[in-house]
Amino acid sequence: MSTLMAFDTSYLYFRAYFGVPTTFVSPDGHPVNAVRGTCDFISRLVAQYSPDVVACAWDDAWRPDWRVGLVPSYKTHRLDEHGEETVEEDLSRQVPWIREVLEAVGLPIVGAADHEADDVLASLATQHDGTSLVVTGDRDLFQLADEHTSIVYVARSVANHELVTPEVLATKYGLAPGRYVDFSVLRGDPSDGLPGVKGIGEKTAAALVAQFPSLEAMVEAAEDPTSALKPAVRRNLLADPGYLAAA
Repeated sequence: MSTLMAFDTSYLYFRAYFGVPTTFVSPDGHPVNAVRGTCDFISRLVAQYSPDVVACAWDDAWRPDWRVGLVPSYKTHRLDEHGEETVEEDLSRQVPWIREVLEAVGLPIVGAADHEADDVLASLATQHDGTSLVVTGDRDLFQLADEHTSIVYVARSVANHELVTPEVLATKYGLAPGRYVDFSVLRGDPSDGLPGVKGIGEKTAAALVAQFPSLEAMVEAAEDPTSALKPAVRRNLLADPGYLAAA
């Protein structure tokens, strides 16, 4: 059974840009710290896990219109005054170079029109006939963790990353397999501009996911005056039904 290692490339190059010194420069004096760091991260993890297949997922659309239509607040905190993604000029210059280097060493770059790298990673992991390792610092991708897929979570560091499995999610949050996505919707994720349900934090979200089989079942219980939901939780779940329906 083969092992796929799929990289959240944009996460890696943002991390490299802000974490690797700008003393790494090209012959003409431009910083190449993001290029150097991205390559170092990938080579370190490939050496550690020895995957049979490697793929670098790419953001062909970093904020797809169809996703914004569902959740208007999605990534709004990353927009500049012109509605474009806020990216440092020195990093923007390096992104095409990163792609060129990855292609030059034979690493497949995989993107999809009108979709983010997250979507590509989900497709790669679920369609791979074997085990998958998804490298990211984005908690949203914890939803992919199952018996065949683990998340190499590098938010703290690449060297001291966390390997997230269904067992880890069960221990940390008390979640059954496949339920992280509902938990995330309730809790929200400020890094992506996902508001969550106001008034519902991590502990309450985990308790609701353990109690109900789906978001729809939670809303039905909130609408039922005879249910055992606490009044505050009931109000919170019913405050923005559009968000829960879209999510």
